[in-house]
Amino acid sequence: MKQFGITPKILEFDHCHEVGEHFQIGKGDLVFISDRTYLQYFKDIISDQALRLNYRSYVSGEPTDVMVEAIAADIKDYHYSRVFAIGGGTILDVAKLFALKQTVPVVDLFNKELDIIKDKQLILIPTTCGTGSEVTNISILELTAIQSKFGLAVDQLYADYAVLIPELLNELPMAVFATSSIDAFIHGIESYTSPKASPFSQLYSKKAMEMILSGYQTIAAAGADARKPLLADFMIAATFAGIAFGNAGCAAVHAMSYPLGAVYHVPHGEANYALFSAVYKTYQALDPDGPINELNGFLAKILGCQADAVYQAIEQLFSHILTKKALRDYGVSKADLETFTEAVMTKQSRLMANNYVTLNRQQVLEIYTKLY
Repeated sequence: MKQFGITPKILEFDHCHEVGEHFQIGKGDLVFISDRTYLQYFKDIISDQALRLNYRSYVSGEPTDVMVEAIAADIKDYHYSRVFAIGGGTILDVAKLFALKQTVPVVDLFNKELDIIKDKQLILIPTTCGTGSEVTNISILELTAIQSKFGLAVDQLYADYAVLIPELLNELPMAVFATSSIDAFIHGIESYTSPKASPFSQLYSKKAMEMILSGYQTIAAAGADARKPLLADFMIAATFAGIAFGNAGCAAVHAMSYPLGAVYHVPHGEANYALFSAVYKTYQALDPDGPINELNGFLAKILGCQADAVYQAIEQLFSHILTKKALRDYGVSKADLETFTEAVMTKQSRLMANNYVTLNRQQVLEIYTKLY
């Protein structure tokens, strides 16, 4: 059986002040927001009676279980009925956990050893164009005990409202735009080739990929500033991709990128980019006549190349957006390749189950080795 659904209500606003008028953020609200975003966009919108929490005061890199437990300790005496998260995917992922009745111990929660009950309303407002977290039921953390990212995917983590405000992307630096939008593209392509994909999810996958590649072509031709008139499109594309992978899942690219991100603190989208083409070239070699054949034809029309050259063409296009690095350039050692492979095969079964074709331990190691 395959199923498809869009759970959060999706609201679109042109300007942040409209959000304030709609939600009246104040007493009884817990608000995750950076100081910069608060001062630039929400200072006159969020009442002083709300509890405002700066996620970055707890961690400088990717979110961890330790960070979530520190936040839980700090807010234990505040009674709230709504959770707002305004930020990138990491902020949204963390905030989801605080809509639950019980959040800690975090490792027990992620191992589903706690009763998972949602008892607060959840409103998610992205400030990047990548994760699609606003429409998914997934929270990703680095679990420090296993030194790898790990996902909790349960329906209780769906937002009640996903709120899109393109104005929030106006000051997004090119580097963050690049890593987040590449992440969205990979959400689109991995969800398309997932065995859980349906004709409904694939519509969203294809539209997201088309919008992102077309936008990149404009940027490649006209320069980085050409992205600015396209930011609303990229935000919508990221949400489309989130809807797609929220239904069909991500796979080996994400699974194999997680150890790189957790150990060497590589931004999530950049870590995905480092793995992407090698994984898809492996898929193509293993089963060239399956659904990937139709996908390659679709991509070739957008890219203006032959179907057997799409992954080279994508890499060439992506090079205008972000420089690709070898794994060694991040500090990865040859010994890490075995460790990473072990982590993928033992800790990322949720994602590896969505691979286009099954990848065994040796094939995963070979991909890492080619990229070293």
